[in-house]
Amino acid sequence: MLTVDFSRFPLAPGDRVLDLGCGAGRHAFECYRRGARVVALDRNAEEIREVAKWFAAMREAGEAPAGAEATAMEGDALALPFPDDSFDAVIISEVMEHIPDDKGVLAEMVRVLRPGGRIAVTVPRYGPEKVCWTLSDAYHEVEGGHIRIYRAHELLAKMRGAGLKPYGTHHAHALHSPYWWLKCAFGVNRDGDDAALPVRAYHKLLVWDIMKKPLATRLAEDLLNPVMGKSFVAYATKPHLPADTADTARGRETA
Repeated sequence: MLTVDFSRFPLAPGDRVLDLGCGAGRHAFECYRRGARVVALDRNAEEIREVAKWFAAMREAGEAPAGAEATAMEGDALALPFPDDSFDAVIISEVMEHIPDDKGVLAEMVRVLRPGGRIAVTVPRYGPEKVCWTLSDAYHEVEGGHIRIYRAHELLAKMRGAGLKPYGTHHAHALHSPYWWLKCAFGVNRDGDDAALPVRAYHKLLVWDIMKKPLATRLAEDLLNPVMGKSFVAYATKPHLPADTADTARGRETA
């Protein structure tokens, strides 16, 4: 289940892509399938081991084209182990709401992104997320949980403040909002067979939708995304330095 829309975030074969806070690796896998040279980075060692296994399985199955590369590694989003201008694209999906120093993370992403490169940022949308916080303290008052809810204009302002130029936004996963409202209402920590019947039933619907992708639910989600999409997605570029600024910077380097 992808949150980033790759028709709005185009990749070319051989592009260097960082999936920052990759989690289970869903966006990293898609970039790999598209022929990119991918680095999937996360602070969770267990998840990184699983992502590395899936990369290996994809290589064996021939799911990635010739020239594609994939690496999974542990790392700190506030101190990325890469030189400046290392990547053509950076994805950070459902991560920034967890990190106290979100401005620091944006600064690091901008540092490692080449001029002209693209960034995709996804966060929980304000409205659906506010319902979850209202229904359940346990939803967000956990170690490593969500520490803020972004309004769209706030996130875009922070991206601009980091030197990025936003070029598009949209919402995603409207059908997932009711699932999380049900989870919060009936007990966010109740999973599997212990979950309430409405939660289990809705989960089955979501799994069916993800696996089958029927036209009816795809159309329904497209219609509902502007109203209740669970995620807010923003795309931006890192502008090239103006020629005079670039010349000044080069002069400092050679001085």
